[in-house]
Formats: sequence, structure tokens, C-alpha cells
Amino acid sequence: FKTISPNHWAGFESNHKTFSVQAIRGDDITVKSYKVESRITSRFAHTTVRSSVVNSGSKAQSIGFNVQIPKRAFITNFTMNVNGITFMGSVKEKTVARNLYAQARARGKAAGIVRYRANSQDMETFKTDVHVPPGSNIEFELHYQEMMHRKLGVYEHSLYLQPGRLVPQFQVDVYIYEPKGISTVRTTNTLGEELTQLIKLTSSKDKAHIVFKPNLQQQRKCDNCTGSAIDGVFSVQYDVTRDSNAGELQVSDGHFVQFFAPANLSPLPKNIVFVIDVSGSMWGVKMKQTVEAMQAILDDLTIDDHFSIIDFNHNVRCWSEELVSGSSIQIADAKKYIRNIKPNGGTNINEALMRAVQMLVRASNQGLIDPRSVSMIILVSDGDPTVGEIKLSTIQKNVKRVMREEFSLFSLGIGFDVDYDFLERIAMENRGVAQRIYANHDAADQLRAFYSQVSSPLLRRITVQFPEDTVSDVTQNRFDKYFDGSELVVAGKVLPSDSNTLTSLTTASAVSKMNKSRLQENIISHESEVHQCPLSRPVLQARLDITLETDADTAELDTELAKQQHSFTGFARQMWAYITIKQLISER
Repeated sequence: FKTISPNHWAGFESNHKTFSVQAIRGDDITVKSYKVESRITSRFAHTTVRSSVVNSGSKAQSIGFNVQIPKRAFITNFTMNVNGITFMGSVKEKTVARNLYAQARARGKAAGIVRYRANSQDMETFKTDVHVPPGSNIEFELHYQEMMHRKLGVYEHSLYLQPGRLVPQFQVDVYIYEPKGISTVRTTNTLGEELTQLIKLTSSKDKAHIVFKPNLQQQRKCDNCTGSAIDGVFSVQYDVTRDSNAGELQVSDGHFVQFFAPANLSPLPKNIVFVIDVSGSMWGVKMKQTVEAMQAILDDLTIDDHFSIIDFNHNVRCWSEELVSGSSIQIADAKKYIRNIKPNGGTNINEALMRAVQMLVRASNQGLIDPRSVSMIILVSDGDPTVGEIKLSTIQKNVKRVMREEFSLFSLGIGFDVDYDFLERIAMENRGVAQRIYANHDAADQLRAFYSQVSSPLLRRITVQFPEDTVSDVTQNRFDKYFDGSELVVAGKVLPSDSNTLTSLTTASAVSKMNKSRLQENIISHESEVHQCPLSRPVLQARLDITLETDADTAELDTELAKQQHSFTGFARQMWAYITIKQLISER
């Protein structure tokens, strides 16, 4: 579905509600039920959306079924049952699909067409229109899967609920099973206080169940209203129990997944060049929010960090030509510089990025930065290049040519007029990520939240390896850096073996101030430079090259999964496929 879906939306406009079922013309339909069920097993979620509808009018009509799903999700199945006949979704080239739909509709037959549209930073709208005769009963069923990504110490599973009408049988169930245990679980939503009180959460050591089941009266906006009060985001946030810093290795269905999310490590020093677009289009709210966010971001820097600021329009200016330490004096001067920026002129992204890379290269060549520190460029822009080199592909090549392997580029696109695809490509090519920032009242919060995800690098040069002839088809297993609150995931196939144990070895570089005995609990070997610390207990403050070992029984987890009512044994295989496909798309 996803491959061809963006083009389906050419020429279409939709006023449909999220998670909605409604008539395209008129309103002679009856929604009998709407049910959403998510089963999350070891950070992998399988969500099913089911709805039952009746065309209660006297004429044939088109009925729309619309669901917002996460952009990172893959649809695994879509079916429609019309008057007892089940139709399976299939992918066609867009022109062929439109013609088949038009022909069937002209003959008065039941037919549906599916479209996709990206509509926010994290969500896309899955939409299908089905043309059905009067009195028809239609059942929609959509399945999609996604891997939970850990951000700022939690996994978040979000469902966008907006039925647009009252539904006699409305229910949401989220089941979570984590073999090693659930450390925290909570719900957040934007549904309003009265509806929030209807959410029921039960949890045990390794399982949780969240249910939301408002009756018809509870769905009403008011006692006599016919409109639904359900309109918002229903989210479940949780984290898992971690026995050690060595990671968590799980084996199921002939596949393995290695999770790695160490804590209790001191952050590595950072070298950051902030590259800020100050062209005319940034005038007003965008610049105000950027300045507000930068004040807080600069406060986060420590004396061990080094930074500079480059602002650009048609010209490129440097607050400091060299990286400087994050001292209170330098921070205060940088804040003053940011506050005095007055946006105007064009956009010279190419030269600004070239200057930023040159600054990092020069500092590295002169030995001014710690070789184990983390060096990054954070680009904030709201538009396409209009000055200097304006060909996007050439800018990409220029940046990739001069960037060193130890540098990363993070791109933040402000507003809807920015070429976000370009910012995403240039970031992914240079070991970073991109994020869209919406230019509204909380843009500053969005900027700060993104920075929080990359502000505490804990490890460099992480590699996850396995003994020879024990695994195959391994996903990415080398990572340049690990940030606090996130998680690295490696998956693959387990080869047949006489042993019932699989072992992984994770190597990394770190700066540690943690208790020596606690870190060494899972360390096979380490090389370090030890420094004295004026603390009350023995503490190792060291630059460490560490090797951590993890092992797992190859049959134990499948035995346990078979006992769980709401888990699925194929999670490891599906997660391996999910990660593999994501990597192939990224490489493409």
C-alpha cells in the first residue's frame, strides 16, 4: 500500500475525521461498532482496527473508512467484508486502481480504493472509499505493525481517536507483554478529564492491559448531544526492567533481537555547531520560538562541551570562528548574540553547512577536542536554498564529501513550507536524524524536546557481535553513538546448533564515573585511564573500552510466549523483517 500511496492523493481533499467511518454523500449510514486492539510484545506492536457499518439509506453510496497510523508503521493486511463476501486488499498501479474502481462503481458493484496521505510529523491517513448498494453491511479490518522506539526513557504507543459520531460498541484495548518485566506504565491522552476517568489500567510484573470502553451516553458531548466527545490522542507510555547494562537478548521463532540501553554512565563531552536559518521567512513566531529554545539549549551545555553558532541568510556569519567551551561567560555572550538576530534575506544552506563542517574539522585537526567526544551539527531551517548552491542533490554531495565519519548532522525543519524530504536525506546520510517542527505556540518545546534526545551521548563506536556460525542476516550492528534514554536494536536469524544458548558481545567506548563494581558486573575486559575523584566511595572516572556479554536460552522464551493469551510468538521474526526493510528503504 505505502509504495504507491502518496500519488493517490493528487487532486483529492478530505474533511474526514480520524478513526472515522462516514458517508461521502449524505449521512444515511449506521456505525454499529468500532474496536481497536494493540498487542505489544517485546517492543513490537500489532494493531487491528475493526469497524462494522450499515448503509441504511435507500440508494447506493460511497462510505469512507479513515484511520491515522504512525508513519513508521507497515500495513500487513486490509480486508472489507460486504454482505458476507470478503475482499482482500491488493496493490495496483494508481491509474489501474482508479480505473477498476470507476468501472465497478459504474456497474453499481461494491468497490473500494485505498489512499495514503502524510498529514503530520508522525502520522499518515489511511483512507478507503467503498461504494455499496442500499442495505449493505460492511466490515472493515485493518492490521498494521510497528517497532516501539525508546525516546527519553520511554516507549510510546499512540492511537488517534476521532470517530466523528456516536458508536454503540466502541472499545480500545492495549495489551503489553515484556518478558523481562515492565518497570513503569502510564496513559496520557488529550480526550478530556471525563473520558480520561474511563480508562482502566491493570498491570503485573511483566504484563499490562489498558482498556477504554465508553458507552453511548459517555461518548456524548452533552446529555442531549448527538456528536461524539471522543476527539484526541490516546497514548500508552512504558519502560522495561533492565537487569544490567549488558543489554537484553531474546530468541524466538528462530530469530533473535538484542536490545541495548545502558544507563548510569556519565555523558561524553559534546562539540556542537548550531546552524540557524535567519532568512526573511523566519521572521515572527518562528524566530521567536527558535530564540526561546536556544536559550534553554545553551543552558544545558557544560564546561566540558564545546560549541559555536552559525546564522545564515544570503550571507553566513559565525558567532565564533572557533569552538569555545561551554563556560558561563561564553553561554551568556551566545545568548545575547541570538537575541539580537533580525531575520531577513535569502537562504544559503550550502555555505552554512560547509562552514560548520570546516569548524569541526579544524578543531579536530588542531587537537582542541577530546577524541572520544561526540561532534555534531544541528541545522534549523524553514525553507529551500535560494542563494549560492540551490540544487539539493549537489548540496547533499557537498556535505557528504566533507563530513567525517565521527561527525553527525541533525536537521530540524520548521513549518510546512520546508523541503523536509531533503532535510531528512541529508541527515540520514550523515549519521543523524531529521524532525519536523511545527511553527505554533509550542515550537520552542518541540525544539527543546528534540535536543533532549541528543544532548546526553553516553557511548561511542558501539558494535554488537556474535560467535561465528551462530547467526545470519544480521541487521545493522555497528553504531557511531548511543544517547541516554534511547535504545539500540539488532536482529537476525539464529542458525541451527547443538547449543541451547546464544551469546552476544557488545563493545563500546565510554567515559564513566559510576561505581566500579557495578560496571564490572558485566564487563569481560576493559582498558581505562583512571583518575582520582573526591567522592565518598570508590568510583572509577575513566575513559573505557568495554566489552559486555549477554546470553539467552534459545527455547525458553517461546515456551513462555505460548502461555500468554495476548502475545504473539512471531515477534522476533517480524521485528527482524521490519528493521531489515527499514534499512533497505533508507539505503535506497
